Amino acid sequence: MSGTALVLGGGGPVGGAWLTGVLAGLTEAGIDLRSADVVIGTSAGAVFGSLLLSGVPATDLYERQLSGEDAVRLPVTARQTARFLWAALGSRDPQRSIERLARAALRARTGPESEVFDTVGALLGDVRDWPERELRITAIDARTGQLEVFDSRSGATLHEAVAASCAVPVVWPPVTVASRRWMDGGSRSTANLQLARGYRRVLAVVPIPQAVGPHPSASQQAAELSADGTRVILLSPDRAARRTMGRNMTDDTRRPTAARAGHAQATVLAPSVADMWRG
Repeated sequence: MSGTALVLGGGGPVGGAWLTGVLAGLTEAGIDLRSADVVIGTSAGAVFGSLLLSGVPATDLYERQLSGEDAVRLPVTARQTARFLWAALGSRDPQRSIERLARAALRARTGPESEVFDTVGALLGDVRDWPERELRITAIDARTGQLEVFDSRSGATLHEAVAASCAVPVVWPPVTVASRRWMDGGSRSTANLQLARGYRRVLAVVPIPQAVGPHPSASQQAAELSADGTRVILLSPDRAARRTMGRNMTDDTRRPTAARAGHAQATVLAPSVADMWRG
């Protein structure tokens, strides 16, 4: 085992705001997160992992949440929520659960794929190329339900990979990349910590610790890594942050307060993170 991995999980606009607050707070405490040997991004984590490794300061990501920039219009109806829950919770078998969700995503009447690509393009701004440092972005094949990983060698553009990772099932359509349909990489694991196996030190920042359905939680995955000898710190919203964030992860009005909650949490935890990160 060697090296460090930074794992950034999904969480919608509100969870993503909390994540930027954590990144900014740790950076301001002197922790160089860009020094990670690999960044593994899922959904919102794919967006902010891409920006971070492409040179956008964590403090800028945070300030944009406070100012109300980078708004994501993602209205979720009660009907969509019911369909999502019916599919994801319809089986106790993880594979069957994700296959049900994938079928529901493919059948759902949503907007065009261009909505996903346009939204992701606006969030990435001028960032279009894969960063020099190792970045891995997760997505789910909507035909098979299998987790796949995009990187600079996969043949997909960064924009395509991030869009695939962010295509929320039933709400947004699965997007087409390389003749295959893809949906949100957090559909069966909100952070995919298992992809950090083999690294000596892992920092996971996970806005939502548990995917909907019979899938392993981030804490379970962290425990498995620890059992293998990896030093793991898992950061997820504390009680105060959860109250601030609320239950609707698409509520744009909560982004500034969620970001501040993440920043406050990171400031408190920075000494223990620094001790682990610097080895």
